[in-house]
Amino acid sequence: MEPSLGELIVDLLRGGWMGLLDYLAAHVLLCLVPAFFIAGFLTLVPQETITRYLGPKTPKWISYPAAAIGGFVLAVCSCTILPLFAGIWKRGAGLGPAITFLFVGPAVNILAISYTGAAIGMDIAIARIVLAITFGIAIGLVMATLFRQPKADPANAAMFEKTATMRPALWALFGLLLAVLIAGTLQIDLLTGTLLTLNLPIELPAGVQSVLDAMNLTLQGAVLIILLVVIAPVAWKGLNNVLSGLNRWTWAALALVAVTLLIAAPTTESGSLVIHVTGRFVAELALLGAIAYVAANSLTRDELTDWLWETWRFVKQIFPLLLVGVFVAGMARTIIPEDWIRALAGENTILANLLAVFFGVFMYFPTLVEVPIARMFLDLGCIAGRCWRTCWPTRN
Repeated sequence: MEPSLGELIVDLLRGGWMGLLDYLAAHVLLCLVPAFFIAGFLTLVPQETITRYLGPKTPKWISYPAAAIGGFVLAVCSCTILPLFAGIWKRGAGLGPAITFLFVGPAVNILAISYTGAAIGMDIAIARIVLAITFGIAIGLVMATLFRQPKADPANAAMFEKTATMRPALWALFGLLLAVLIAGTLQIDLLTGTLLTLNLPIELPAGVQSVLDAMNLTLQGAVLIILLVVIAPVAWKGLNNVLSGLNRWTWAALALVAVTLLIAAPTTESGSLVIHVTGRFVAELALLGAIAYVAANSLTRDELTDWLWETWRFVKQIFPLLLVGVFVAGMARTIIPEDWIRALAGENTILANLLAVFFGVFMYFPTLVEVPIARMFLDLGCIAGRCWRTCWPTRN
């Protein structure tokens, strides 16, 4: 018997809701939250540290690699890469390096890479970096060969002659932020091994436990979701006007973010109140303390507010779209038959890859939304490499 329209709608909403709950309760927060802060922090990196290597007089062996890593350092997505590309090209950057920067930037930005590694696998994330850089440089070389380099305006030459340096404290903060990201995602015994097991001296009411079971959530996952819900209004009050000054809401938001990371770090047993304190928790605690100390003693007030504002700007632009993407992926998983995916993309054939490319060309996903879509295809039986190629041509 075919389901009615009302039943279909309910199934779709339930699939999207369950997918969203599973996403918010997952340890993916250990990669996503630090990635947002790293992306915001990179606003303190002067653009001249990259653009000075993109001039037409710069040797190719320097300009092309610099263009390839520029997207990671500048943390750009497809919306911001175009004006940056247009700006550096019109001011005299080499056409090849500029095209490489345009192609590679969105694919290797820190948010996309870290989330890909956490949601799909670090092997796919590494492949994404290597292949994006390889093809980006190749495309830049081809474009520079096929098209004539426009004559640069001498007045703009100074853009590629500027130099800029970063204080050692900024490099230290950048390294600590990367360490938080690595400590939250790296799967090694030093981080995943249990150091201490705690049995919470409480017992959940039967009604609460049944609700958690119905939503396929652990108590840890439920607490993480509650924290995210609380952080949203606190961050809005503390960060939305942070350029005007810090206030108690700002510090409350930062404290809640730190607590969220620390709660996400231990592991718990499903259906119980047993907490395994791991090396990951200790590493996150130590690194967060070090970041707070270095930031308090090294950053000026303007640098701190700029960092927080850029981080909040990324969150406002990307996170809502990411939630929508996860919800839509959950709904699609409900209605797309697995045998269809296996039939179309279950074998590594030329036709299957062409279908994947065709899908990727016409489906433009906002930054990071391509990752849950690819994860959905993986869950439905698509071959891992091709699932990634399906969504990656959109370049975020």
